[in-house]
Amino acid sequence: MDVSKEVDRALRAAIADRRVVNFSYQGRPRKAEPHDYGISKDKARLFCFQVGGESRSGKLPDWRLFDVADISGLEITSESFPGPRTVTGQHIEWQTLFASVSRKG
Repeated sequence: MDVSKEVDRALRAAIADRRVVNFSYQGRPRKAEPHDYGISKDKARLFCFQVGGESRSGKLPDWRLFDVADISGLEITSESFPGPRTVTGQHIEWQTLFASVSRKG
């Protein structure tokens, strides 16, 4: 897995505490509610509801799947979110799920 220990710990903590995160992805600022973090298609990925920042691929807010290796400047904010949202669209097949807001613990 091509993820630093710091990013791994931060993502797990943000999901466990239901905290909004800020980061840069492909040179664009992102603000998101992290929902699931794990391995999908042999890559570490973050599934989140992007609520702010920029996106090339469409409208905001909306669901996004990010390759964690391409995330930089990850910050956990003091802003919380209520928990799982209803997911619409394609289901993600996780090989390993490290953290999810839909399950406690």
